[in-house]
Amino acid sequence: MAGIVSPGPTALYFTSSNLGARRLKAVSWSGKSVSGNVLRRRNLRIAAEVKFVNAEEAKKLIAAEGYKVVDVRDKTQFERAHIKSCHHIPLFIFNEDNDLGTIIKRTVHNNFSGLFFGLPFTKLNPEFVKAVRNEFSQDSKLLLVCQEGLRSAAAASRLEEAGYDNIACVTSGLQSVKPGTFESVGSTELQNAGKAGLITIQGKISAVLGTVLVCALLFITFFPDQAEKLFPPS
Repeated sequence: MAGIVSPGPTALYFTSSNLGARRLKAVSWSGKSVSGNVLRRRNLRIAAEVKFVNAEEAKKLIAAEGYKVVDVRDKTQFERAHIKSCHHIPLFIFNEDNDLGTIIKRTVHNNFSGLFFGLPFTKLNPEFVKAVRNEFSQDSKLLLVCQEGLRSAAAASRLEEAGYDNIACVTSGLQSVKPGTFESVGSTELQNAGKAGLITIQGKISAVLGTVLVCALLFITFFPDQAEKLFPPS
């Protein structure tokens, strides 16, 4: 355990757990002088912890420690695939604002990221913390999941600020989960829920074009006379 003592009546400590968590503890004291002696009394203890775990460790947290799964992805990825019986509370929601600036940004987004990667145009959910509070008390054990691990980490930070101490995140997100690790619901596997748009058919297009070129080469090689009639030299 490493400690950092501040000039004031507060000490900060960092501790580590066997699940890769880093815990920050802040302890403060109030004091007064009696007969020349300073009496210090601990009056505040704040402990915040986020566990970063892999898929197998996450399963143990759910089964053995009663963690509840909270999926913070947007609606489109959630509907493609999600862990069965999880709670869906998105950190980002569809941005349907109609001011001029948002319309321009949405148009640009939809013609690039939306078209090629199938990413929706979203904004931060202003009701995220409130929605979590409506379903879970501050002493609840929450396992936050997203597709790549970034949104769950951001969500964990917001919930820590709101007073939630028992939070875990799946490192690298659901894209790192092997098929069959969790019982899932949806049209695809959990690790593929982030794949959409033209990029998903890029491989198929390349395979078709490759097949056509190989067939054309074989035709020209074995039937040169017919090929010359079909493709006369200019």
